[in-house]
Amino acid sequence: MSKIRPPELEDRLEEQNSPYVLDIRPRESYQRDRIDGSRNVPVYHDLRSGDETELREEISRAPDDKTVVTVCKAGIVARKATAVLEDEGYDAVTLAGGMRRWNGYQNGSIGYRLRSALSALLP
Repeated sequence: MSKIRPPELEDRLEEQNSPYVLDIRPRESYQRDRIDGSRNVPVYHDLRSGDETELREEISRAPDDKTVVTVCKAGIVARKATAVLEDEGYDAVTLAGGMRRWNGYQNGSIGYRLRSALSALLP
Protein backbone atom coordinates (compact mmCIF):
# COMPACT_ATOMS: atom_id res chain seq x y z
CA MET A 1 0.00 0.00 0.00
CA SER A 2 1.36 3.34 -1.02
CA LYS A 3 1.65 6.60 0.86
CA ILE A 4 2.06 10.16 -0.30
CA ARG A 5 3.83 12.80 1.77
CA PRO A 6 2.44 16.30 2.20
CA PRO A 7 4.96 18.09 -0.09
CA GLU A 8 4.28 15.64 -2.90
CA LEU A 9 0.52 15.95 -2.45
CA GLU A 10 0.76 19.73 -2.52
CA ASP A 11 2.72 19.54 -5.80
CA ARG A 12 0.28 17.06 -7.32
CA LEU A 13 -2.73 19.19 -6.34
CA GLU A 14 -1.35 21.93 -8.57
CA GLU A 15 -1.18 19.63 -11.62
CA GLN A 16 -3.91 19.56 -14.26
CA ASN A 17 -4.85 15.95 -13.43
CA SER A 18 -4.73 16.43 -9.68
CA PRO A 19 -5.65 13.57 -7.33
CA TYR A 20 -9.08 13.16 -5.75
CA VAL A 21 -8.71 13.76 -2.00
CA LEU A 22 -11.11 11.68 0.09
CA ASP A 23 -11.25 12.78 3.71
CA ILE A 24 -12.82 10.07 5.89
CA ARG A 25 -12.80 11.99 9.18
CA PRO A 26 -16.02 12.84 11.02
CA ARG A 27 -17.92 15.76 9.50
CA GLU A 28 -17.14 18.08 12.45
CA SER A 29 -13.39 17.53 12.04
CA TYR A 30 -13.64 18.10 8.30
CA GLN A 31 -15.60 21.31 8.76
CA ARG A 32 -12.96 22.71 11.12
CA ASP A 33 -9.96 21.85 8.98
CA ARG A 34 -9.56 20.36 5.52
CA ILE A 35 -7.47 20.22 2.38
CA ASP A 36 -8.89 22.56 -0.26
CA GLY A 37 -10.92 20.66 -2.84
CA SER A 38 -11.22 17.49 -0.75
CA ARG A 39 -14.46 15.54 -0.36
CA ASN A 40 -15.71 14.31 2.99
CA VAL A 41 -17.13 10.83 3.43
CA PRO A 42 -17.32 10.50 7.23
CA VAL A 43 -16.64 6.77 7.64
CA TYR A 44 -13.76 7.05 10.11
CA HIS A 45 -15.57 5.41 13.05
CA ASP A 46 -17.10 2.73 10.82
CA LEU A 47 -13.70 1.74 9.43
CA ARG A 48 -12.14 1.77 12.91
CA SER A 49 -14.72 -0.79 13.96
CA GLY A 50 -14.18 -2.87 10.80
CA ASP A 51 -17.36 -1.85 8.94
CA GLU A 52 -16.58 -1.06 5.29
CA THR A 53 -20.22 -0.97 4.10
CA GLU A 54 -20.75 2.80 3.82
CA LEU A 55 -17.36 3.40 2.21
CA ARG A 56 -18.05 0.69 -0.37
CA GLU A 57 -21.40 2.36 -1.12
CA GLU A 58 -19.74 5.77 -1.58
CA ILE A 59 -16.81 4.56 -3.71
CA SER A 60 -18.73 4.86 -6.95
CA ARG A 61 -18.64 8.67 -6.56
CA ALA A 62 -14.84 8.69 -6.73
CA PRO A 63 -13.45 9.18 -10.24
CA ASP A 64 -11.77 6.07 -11.57
CA ASP A 65 -9.37 8.04 -13.76
CA LYS A 66 -7.57 9.80 -10.88
CA THR A 67 -5.44 8.75 -7.96
CA VAL A 68 -7.52 8.78 -4.79
CA VAL A 69 -5.70 10.12 -1.71
CA THR A 70 -7.30 9.00 1.56
CA VAL A 71 -7.02 11.30 4.57
CA CYS A 72 -7.79 10.88 8.27
CA LYS A 73 -6.43 12.36 11.48
CA ALA A 74 -3.07 10.55 11.55
CA GLY A 75 -3.10 8.26 8.50
CA ILE A 76 -3.83 4.99 10.29
CA VAL A 77 -7.54 4.50 9.55
CA ALA A 78 -7.07 6.01 6.09
CA ARG A 79 -4.90 2.99 5.26
CA LYS A 80 -8.02 0.84 5.68
CA ALA A 81 -9.88 3.10 3.26
CA THR A 82 -6.98 2.86 0.81
CA ALA A 83 -7.10 -0.95 1.02
CA VAL A 84 -10.84 -0.95 0.28
CA LEU A 85 -10.34 1.38 -2.69
CA GLU A 86 -7.50 -0.75 -4.05
CA ASP A 87 -9.69 -3.84 -3.61
CA GLU A 88 -12.28 -2.10 -5.80
CA GLY A 89 -9.68 -1.38 -8.50
CA TYR A 90 -8.84 2.24 -7.71
CA ASP A 91 -5.36 3.73 -7.75
CA ALA A 92 -5.31 4.81 -4.10
CA VAL A 93 -2.71 6.12 -1.66
CA THR A 94 -2.78 7.30 1.96
CA LEU A 95 -1.66 10.75 3.08
CA ALA A 96 1.28 9.87 5.35
CA GLY A 97 0.62 11.22 8.83
CA GLY A 98 -2.86 12.42 7.89
CA MET A 99 -4.08 15.91 8.69
CA ARG A 100 -1.64 16.19 11.57
CA ARG A 101 1.31 15.94 9.23
CA TRP A 102 -0.41 18.03 6.52
CA ASN A 103 -0.98 20.84 9.01
CA GLY A 104 2.57 20.54 10.33
CA TYR A 105 3.88 20.80 6.78
CA GLN A 106 1.61 23.75 5.93
CA ASN A 107 2.65 25.57 9.13
CA GLY A 108 6.35 24.68 8.83
CA SER A 109 6.34 23.26 12.35
CA ILE A 110 9.57 22.08 13.96
CA GLY A 111 7.93 18.72 14.68
CA TYR A 112 7.20 18.20 11.00
CA ARG A 113 10.72 19.21 9.99
CA LEU A 114 12.27 16.83 12.56
CA ARG A 115 10.07 13.90 11.48
CA SER A 116 10.93 14.58 7.85
CA ALA A 117 14.66 14.69 8.59
CA LEU A 118 14.48 11.45 10.58
CA SER A 119 12.48 9.63 7.91
CA ALA A 120 15.03 10.70 5.29
CA LEU A 121 17.79 9.10 7.37
CA LEU A 122 15.98 5.85 8.11
CA PRO A 123 15.49 3.14 5.47
